Amino acid sequence: MDQTEQQEEDYGYNLFPERNSGKFQKGSIAESLFTFNHKCQVMLQFAMETSPYAKLLLGAMKSSGCAVYKDRHFSCEDCDGTVSGGFDATSSQIVLCQNNIHQQSHMNRVVTHELIHAFDHCRAHVDWFNNFKHLACSEIRAANLSGDCSFHNEVSRFNFGLKKHHQECVRGRALRSILAVRKVSREEAEKVVDEVFDTCFNDHAPFGRIPHDKKDAKFAYRDFENRDRYSANL
Repeated sequence: MDQTEQQEEDYGYNLFPERNSGKFQKGSIAESLFTFNHKCQVMLQFAMETSPYAKLLLGAMKSSGCAVYKDRHFSCEDCDGTVSGGFDATSSQIVLCQNNIHQQSHMNRVVTHELIHAFDHCRAHVDWFNNFKHLACSEIRAANLSGDCSFHNEVSRFNFGLKKHHQECVRGRALRSILAVRKVSREEAEKVVDEVFDTCFNDHAPFGRIPHDKKDAKFAYRDFENRDRYSANL
């Protein structure tokens, strides 16, 4: 990438206009009532307290020395209409697109997806801006482990398939995420995704499995919570 291309690359920040303006926290409590922001904050709190996906990731990050705090590490903001959320590595903050998230199930998936990026940022020291393979790997893991490609979600999108449908969904969603935040050709993005796909698809940390649905996630969370008890009883 030459110097001109580097200057033109905005790493997807154009999708999050409040990031560009440096406007992170805004408004008073009174102003936020009955607005998208207030609804976003309520749904975020509910996701953190009830989603087994989110609870496991929050626990794993705390165990890794990267405790997550709602007021510090999440920000509900207005975004471009094409995105639901993002992870801002420069501030270690998750952006939730309050104008595009309207249902709790959607909030749960977005929080989980972005927490996987945050977990990778914590444990793997991802070079988001200079190492294309790092970005591709985290996008593959987020699509694979967040429930984005669950059978229920794929049916709701009228996407049907039999052989290796989950893998193809993960590949496709990772590719779309990369193209949304990087000014690269589809061919270049596909090449990088292919190079790292097998390794990253089979990296299930911290779940220990692919949580295909909420039931799977509950079992994974139970195992995570009991991880120290097994060795203590030996």
